[in-house]
Amino acid sequence: MKNTPFTQKHIALGAKMAEFAGYNMPISYTGINDEHAAVRKNAGVFDVSHMGEFILKGENALDLIQRVTTNDASKLVAGQAQYSCLPNATGGIVDDLIVYCVEPNKTYMLVVNASNIEKDWNWISQFNTKEVEMHNISDKTCLLAIQGPNATKILQPLTELDIMNLKYYTFVKGHFAGVENVLISATGYTGSGGVEIYFEDSNGAADKIWDAIFEIGGPQGLKPIGLGARDTLRLEMGYCLYGNDIDDTTSPLEGGLGWITKFTKDFTARPIIEALKAEGVQRKLVGFEMLERGIPRHDYLIKDAAGNTIGKVTSGTQAPSLNKAIGLGYVATPHAAIDSEIFIDIRNSLVKAKVVKAPFA
Repeated sequence: MKNTPFTQKHIALGAKMAEFAGYNMPISYTGINDEHAAVRKNAGVFDVSHMGEFILKGENALDLIQRVTTNDASKLVAGQAQYSCLPNATGGIVDDLIVYCVEPNKTYMLVVNASNIEKDWNWISQFNTKEVEMHNISDKTCLLAIQGPNATKILQPLTELDIMNLKYYTFVKGHFAGVENVLISATGYTGSGGVEIYFEDSNGAADKIWDAIFEIGGPQGLKPIGLGARDTLRLEMGYCLYGNDIDDTTSPLEGGLGWITKFTKDFTARPIIEALKAEGVQRKLVGFEMLERGIPRHDYLIKDAAGNTIGKVTSGTQAPSLNKAIGLGYVATPHAAIDSEIFIDIRNSLVKAKVVKAPFA
C-alpha cells in the first residue's frame, strides 16, 4: 500500500485510515457529518495526492488529446481547464478526467482517477503515434483540495496570486506558502467552491504547504476532511464517481455526460456514440430521493410498482446537508423523467423513491 506525503499527518491527527486505490488514505477524522458540514459552511482540506497527473507536450499534444477525449480541448486557452472523458472502443468510459491547458497546442496536464492511472496511461499511449512527449508525474505530485465558501479567503494571504477571483475551471501558477511552481485551480468535487493545489513533493514542500495552510486556517475553523465526506459532498451535487456511476460499460450519453461529448471533432468510438444519440439511450443515470425510510446502496436493484427490475443503484447515502437519503442509479428510459415513482429493493422490501434533478436540494 502506498502512502502520500501527508500520511503521517493524517495518522497524527487521529484519522481513521483505509486502503483506497492502493493508497493508505484518511476516511474520516472527527466524523463524516461534522466534516461534511465544515466544507458546506466554512472550509476543509482534502489530501487527494493519490490522483494521477500526466503531462503531454509537443506540437501534436492537442491532436492526441482531441483523439482520445470527448470534449473539445481546442477551445482551451492558457490557464483554462475542462472536464472530459476517455471513451473506449465500444463507446463506454475508460475514465473521466480534467484537462489543463498550460500552453495552447504545446503543454497540457491531464488529471485522472487514482484507481485508473496505469489503465489510462496505457490507453492514451496506444494512440500516441505522433511522438507526443508524455510524462507520468503522479508519484511526485501532491494534490490538496481546499474546499468550501471560505477556502480562498483563508488561503489568499499565502500567495500573491489573486485566488479569490479565480473563475471556475481556470488556474494560475506561482508561489504559494513559500513554495514555487504551485498550480492553483478553481476546481473541486464538492460543489462548495474553493481550489485544488498541485505541487511537486521536493525540498519539504508537502510539509511546508500543509503546515502553512493549517497555521493560518486552523484558527478560522479550517478542518482536515476524509474521503467519506468527499463522497457525501459529491453525491449531494450529483457528481459521478468512476467505478460506481460510470465505467467501461456505460456510455457518456447514458451517464448524463452528453454536455462534454462534442461531435464537432473525431474521437474514439465517435460513430458508436453518435448512433446511440440518434437512436436514443435505453437507460439513463438519474438522481433520486427516498420517500420512505431506507438508505440506497451500490448495486441495490431499482424496481417499478409491480416489482419488475428497471435498473440498479450506483451510489447512495444519507445526505448530511439535506437530512434525507439520496442516490444515483441507472433506470430504463421510460422511468427516467423527473418525479417518476421508483422503488429501491432494500433487503427484499420495495422502498418508495422518486426521480429528482441533481444537484439534490
